Amino acid sequence: MLTKGDDYPLHQTPEPVAYAGTDRNFYDRYFFNGYAPDGSGFFAVAFGIYPHLNVADAHFSAIRDGVQYNLHASRELGMERMDLQVGPIRIEIIEPLKILRVTVDGEGLKADLTFTGRAFPIEEPRFIHRIGPRTFMDYTRLTQNGHYTGWIEIDGERQQCAPGTAGTRDRSWGVRPVGTSDQQPHGTGVVPGFFWQWTPLNFADSSLFFHVNADAKGNKWNTRAVIAPDGADAASLIDTDGELAASLLAGTRWPDGGTLTVETADGPETLTFQPLGRFQMRGLGYTSPTWGHGLWHGPLAVEREDFGIEQVNPGTMDNYHVQLPCTVTSDKRGTGTGVFEQLIIGPYAPMGLKEFLDLG
Repeated sequence: MLTKGDDYPLHQTPEPVAYAGTDRNFYDRYFFNGYAPDGSGFFAVAFGIYPHLNVADAHFSAIRDGVQYNLHASRELGMERMDLQVGPIRIEIIEPLKILRVTVDGEGLKADLTFTGRAFPIEEPRFIHRIGPRTFMDYTRLTQNGHYTGWIEIDGERQQCAPGTAGTRDRSWGVRPVGTSDQQPHGTGVVPGFFWQWTPLNFADSSLFFHVNADAKGNKWNTRAVIAPDGADAASLIDTDGELAASLLAGTRWPDGGTLTVETADGPETLTFQPLGRFQMRGLGYTSPTWGHGLWHGPLAVEREDFGIEQVNPGTMDNYHVQLPCTVTSDKRGTGTGVFEQLIIGPYAPMGLKEFLDLG
C-alpha cells in the first residue's frame, strides 16, 4: 500500500513506508513536557504510531491547582504514518529537529504550544534489552531541550505559558512492549524487571542530560551524560560521565530528590534535585491499564480523565512511573530547572526492593 511517506526519501526496507519490518511491537513515538521556571504549570504530550497493530494514539496532560487533567485519544492508523493527528490532538513539524507545534481541542481541554530547541538533539545509545530469551526492547531515541510559547485552556480558563517556560521533547522508534501484553512466561525462574532514571536539565545557557537503565542488581546496561551549550550543533555536544544517587520516598517507588555528579573539563560537577511537584505518567498512557500504548479502541475513541495528584495510590503499578519537576542546584552552573523521571518495575537491590511489589 502506497502512502504519503513514499514520496519522501524515508525508506528503510524494500517495501513501502506503511510496512515496518516484521515485529508486531514496532512503534514510532513523540513525547513533550514543559513547565514554568518555578516548576508550575506542568504539561506533557505523547503521540504513538504502531504500524503492525494498525493503531495511532495520543495523550495530553496538564496540572493545575493540584489536579492532573488528561485527554486520551486512539484511532485506526489506516497504514498512513504521515498523518500526525489523533482525534483532538495534532503534531506539526515546522522545522525538523528544531521547531514543532502541538494543538489540542477536545473534551474541555485546549492547547496551542510551540517548542523551539535550544541545541541539536542528542542521540542516546541504542537501547537493546532482553529478559531471559526474549527481546524486551530495541530502539533509538533522540532528546532535545527547548522553550515553549503558547497557551493551555482547561474548561474555559486559558493561561499563557509563563515567560521562560522550558522542557524536553524526545523521539523514539523501534521495538518495545505495546498493545495487548504477551502472557507467555519468560521461563522458569526469570523475573522481569526494569529500572530507569532520566534527568533532562535546563540552565541559563546550556542543557544537561543524564539517563540510566540498570538490571535488578544495579548493573547498568544503558547510560549517557551529555552537556549541550545553547546553539550547539551535533559536533559541539559534550559527552561526559554521570552518576546519580537517589533514595525513595517512604512507602512509594518515587524518588525523593537526588544528587547527580558529572565529569567536566574543570573537574566533577555536583547537581542537587529539589522536587517541586509530581506528574503521573499514566496520564500519557504509560503503564495505564485502560489507555496503554497501542491498545485497540476501535475506529476512534476519545476520553478525558481527571484525578487529584495527592489522591493517587503509590502502591499500584500504574502509578509507579513519575516525572518530578525540580529545582536543580549546580556548584558550577548555578540554579536551573529540570525533570527527574523514574520507573522501577520488579526487584531492585540497590534501593532495597527485594520483591516484585515492594515499596520504599
